[in-house]
Amino acid sequence: MRIPNRAVVALLAVFAVIGLVALPLPEYLARWAGFAVVLAVTFVLSVIGAMGAGDAKFLAAMAPFVPREDAGLMLGLLAVILLVTFALHRLARAIRPIRAATPGWKSWQAKGHFPMGIALSSALVAYLMLRAFGPA
Repeated sequence: MRIPNRAVVALLAVFAVIGLVALPLPEYLARWAGFAVVLAVTFVLSVIGAMGAGDAKFLAAMAPFVPREDAGLMLGLLAVILLVTFALHRLARAIRPIRAATPGWKSWQAKGHFPMGIALSSALVAYLMLRAFGPA
């Protein structure tokens, strides 16, 4: 499974426009600095084979949506959601009717790889919903 570049560009475009309107300029620029840091770190992780390039780009594109003071919260959410998604993926892979219904899904055969896109996007949605509707 691949994360299309247009999804990454679209996510960054949303932040570029909405962030400029919704955030004070220093905070807006700080979020772009966070994007650069996450992009650099995930690029290295991608080069050494610890994560896919699409996952690295998408994770970096998510970064501007999370202020630095919420990084711990976001990392915690991401860790929990990654573990749950990984477990559900492996469980689904072990169930024959599910595999039969999705014969072309490449991640069923991929050894040592896990499609993180669903977990990454779920973590971003969970974080944004928590911040929008959760306790202050």
